Amino acid sequence: MSLAPPDPAEPSARQAEILAAALDCMVADGDRFSMASVARAASCSKETLYRWFGDRDGLLTATVRWQAAKVGWPQPLSGPASHQAVRETLAAFAERWLAVITGEASIGLNRLAVSHPGPAPEALGAIVLENGPRAMAERLRPTFEAARAAGLIAYARFEDAFSLFFGLVVRDTQIRLLLGEGDPPPPSAHAQRAREAADQFLALAAPPPREGDPR
Repeated sequence: MSLAPPDPAEPSARQAEILAAALDCMVADGDRFSMASVARAASCSKETLYRWFGDRDGLLTATVRWQAAKVGWPQPLSGPASHQAVRETLAAFAERWLAVITGEASIGLNRLAVSHPGPAPEALGAIVLENGPRAMAERLRPTFEAARAAGLIAYARFEDAFSLFFGLVVRDTQIRLLLGEGDPPPPSAHAQRAREAADQFLALAAPPPREGDPR
């Protein structure tokens, strides 16, 4: 029986060490990744892994969530949403997001996920999708809804608005890195890309001008 993994946002120091070892094993070992290899890498017993994470799927899920948690959450908006506040919130989140997804660990994890696709919840591809893009979408939902309520953006479906923002932030970076084309962008490039994505999103998602609006 699979046990619930620990809260990925705040693992204990020892759990974080094990999750880091698990991520390294996933990236390095690929199909050879196992509870035994993680136990060896983390200098712990398999019994500890099963007690904390339940089984291999539980460890996979906890590791992916832990990696995604590095992006953090958008800064809550204080008071009515303004264009500047939304722009700063989206840009800051996008910068952290880019830093995580272009890191060596995320690239290796995504390469492994691509080779293990499938709709089954235990498939690594499904785990990465659920705890990667879909988790990021839910973190951004309150910001998007606040911006829409303030009349800064307009959308019929949140999923479409997020897809637009996702494309502007990530572009083709992940695909190129997964294919081994070039090196990850330097950290200094993330801030510029993030600001551009936020500005482009707010421009493209802005509500159409009303009749008589000077815009």
